[in-house]
Amino acid sequence: MADPDDPTPTGERLPGVAPEPEDADRIVLHVDMDCFYAACERLREPELRGEPVVVGMGYEAGDDGGAVATASYEAREYGVESAQAITTALERLPRRATADDPADTGYYRPVDLDFYSEVASEVKDILHDCADVVREVSIDEAYLDVTERTAWPVAEGFARHVKQRIEREVGVVASVGVAPNMSAAKVASDHDKPDGLVVVEPDDLRGFLDPLPVEEIHGIGPVTARKLRNSGIETAGDLAAADRAELGDRFGERGRELHDRARGIDDRPVTPRGLPKSFSRESAFGSPVTDPERKREQVRTLAEAVADRARREGALYRTIGIKAVEPPFEVNTREWSLPGPVEDESLLVDTALDLLTEFEDVEVRKVGVRVSNLEFTERQQASLDSWPGGGSRAERGEASGSADGPAAQADDEPGNTADASSHERATEETVDCPRGQTSLSDF
Repeated sequence: MADPDDPTPTGERLPGVAPEPEDADRIVLHVDMDCFYAACERLREPELRGEPVVVGMGYEAGDDGGAVATASYEAREYGVESAQAITTALERLPRRATADDPADTGYYRPVDLDFYSEVASEVKDILHDCADVVREVSIDEAYLDVTERTAWPVAEGFARHVKQRIEREVGVVASVGVAPNMSAAKVASDHDKPDGLVVVEPDDLRGFLDPLPVEEIHGIGPVTARKLRNSGIETAGDLAAADRAELGDRFGERGRELHDRARGIDDRPVTPRGLPKSFSRESAFGSPVTDPERKREQVRTLAEAVADRARREGALYRTIGIKAVEPPFEVNTREWSLPGPVEDESLLVDTALDLLTEFEDVEVRKVGVRVSNLEFTERQQASLDSWPGGGSRAERGEASGSADGPAAQADDEPGNTADASSHERATEETVDCPRGQTSLSDF
């Protein structure tokens, strides 16, 4: 008998419990990190765990400018909300300057998007390892189509496995919703925050959705919710029972779409948002290590795995990088950009090991290997012998110490200010964002 906590990592279906793929119901996970910015701050400052934490955009330490990017659940109990002015947040939750300050105070930290994107990249690696198709919506959430990885009788165990890997390997907590489609999975992930896991099987969709307040349907913001309530539509069940044509007359195509979502209908496939920008693999040691050979062995294994992934995806890469994380969470990255795109495992391994020499005597808790500046073309790669400076890193010159981070872009948690370029967020209303946080467009 299959163990519900033992998902199918090979990508094959569990025998005897699932129909043929063409007849199967889709299984979609929505993974939503809980108070992600605050969780990242707690990674490097463990003493912040359990304390009210406010992360401010445009905020400087000790200052009162800027706005709240995210607030921990402890801070929200004092009325601190996302998009609130820091001055207002400080009135509701004064800043804690020393350990002797009163208990009704909180910790304020400026946004550090580079650091958050480093943590998010670790989450991304786990998600791509657990699903064949991943749609990264923002720095702190993604959809996974796991139809070919699991089956409904064991879907809860599969989702729990994803949650546990994120918490165990990265140190941050996610809420996960499981449903037959994207919009229902998103509603499910938000239903039992924080640290939630909600599974809605196909036959239970209407029973789950019908009693919910209408604003919990994905795509309904406060303004639309108020208009619907003025028409006597209070719950998702009311919306599902409403006249579809009348909703279309009043709200256009969006009204018909919301009617479908209230009935659990959403045919959108989970599709990636363009080609990947990088491939990476990371691995944490059981405890921090200084032994150079253990670090080299780990990096060699990771580099071979990244090279295999790039080869399977048909990708060439121009930049090779490593990560070395010192306790508790000091992230160091080094990279070298090549003169032309390649797909060369031995070069990747040698370069990664060469970059690692800087951290030979440094205690590290985690190492990683990454390739970026990808090209998905059929054209012939450049000959290594033809490059100026080909050879070892010493012959090529010193590597860059900067990370290849994604550009900042406004995004949010469910029900809040949306990235209008994303189709599934196009129906969200940009009015207020009680739980949102400024995020990046990519993990």
